[in-house]
Amino acid sequence: MPLALLALAIGAFGIGTTEFVIMGLLPEVANDYGVSIPTAGLLVTGYALGVMFGAPLMTVLGTKVPRKRMLMLLMGLFIVGNLLSALAPAFSVMLAGRVVASLAHGAFFGIGSVVAADLVAPHKRAGAIAMMFTGLTVANVVGVPLGTLIGQTAGWRVTFAVVAALGVVGLAGVAKLVPDMPKAEGVRLRHELAAFGNVQVLLAMAMTVLGFGGVFAAITYIAPMMTHVAGFADGSVTWLLVLFGLGMVGGNLVGGKFADRALMPLLYISLGALAVVLALFTLTAHDKTASAVTVFLIGALGFATVPPLQKRVLDHAHGAPTLASAVNIGAFNLGNALSAWLGGVVIAAGFGYTAPNWVGAALAAAALLLALLSAALERREPAAGAVVAGSVPVEQRAPAVHR
Repeated sequence: MPLALLALAIGAFGIGTTEFVIMGLLPEVANDYGVSIPTAGLLVTGYALGVMFGAPLMTVLGTKVPRKRMLMLLMGLFIVGNLLSALAPAFSVMLAGRVVASLAHGAFFGIGSVVAADLVAPHKRAGAIAMMFTGLTVANVVGVPLGTLIGQTAGWRVTFAVVAALGVVGLAGVAKLVPDMPKAEGVRLRHELAAFGNVQVLLAMAMTVLGFGGVFAAITYIAPMMTHVAGFADGSVTWLLVLFGLGMVGGNLVGGKFADRALMPLLYISLGALAVVLALFTLTAHDKTASAVTVFLIGALGFATVPPLQKRVLDHAHGAPTLASAVNIGAFNLGNALSAWLGGVVIAAGFGYTAPNWVGAALAAAALLLALLSAALERREPAAGAVVAGSVPVEQRAPAVHR
């Protein structure tokens, strides 16, 4: 694997830390600003919505900019947003800082996925994408627990200041290690937009929204769920987030390994198992050991879907993948926003801190149904194409590599 993937992973580490660390600090932020836990959950929803809308916006704005330079500009925006969060005098300003930082998220991972895929041979694309996303998963093992610990001891503002410093390291890594890669010649915005006319691209994005939304329905409220229901001390949230991060690392690596071999079977297994585990979490959340195991499994099963879904979008949007790749990152965060909001709704309605787990199970089950539908439609495509020109299934074609 090229050394440039390390630079992308460093940037992903910083972004992953700021995305997830807020979940372990919701009680502290809520107390500091005098708002409820569901209201503090808007910091998760606002960030996710910023990614969703920022991904296509920043990608379109960057169509005239070489990819390396665009990645550096995005890291700069990320630094500004986190500094604003660290210094925010009011909840509304904190929310604004989260949104500013989020604008860099989707485009960084979207453009970064294309760059990572272009650095390797076609049959290694999912592995390269997974390598970049390893930075995001490792953030949940190291960055998020450490940030949570810092926030609980020195104050959550210090956490976001440290995250801004991580952004500086990520910016330096991209500047030093990523090669100059000009934008693909001959690809116009209309070509990028044409990918959204492919039903398989849309189905993959819908699976992304629902599948990863299932993860966030539970994990957004992990701090109050584990302390109020399972009976853990506040300090235990840190190592529970480590377990979640370890699961993410393992799931991401497994997903990257098998997505190049058996993409759809991997999605069936991971989404189906995720729905079951989330449903069981309503029961296991009442026991410390069982809840800890469940948190690990949610991370593993949730992130096992990331490389195959991102690869599926790239494969079906071949020829103009940058915008579709970025929008799919936005789709992950649309799922995050939807599930965080729904989880807050059921908690506010009085169903308890375990109620978001049922929301997550339903979302994951819906994603599995879409995966089955996508496969059924794809089985019809070769037969229809053979009548016209002896076509080959999309995922068996060698995807175009842009350099």
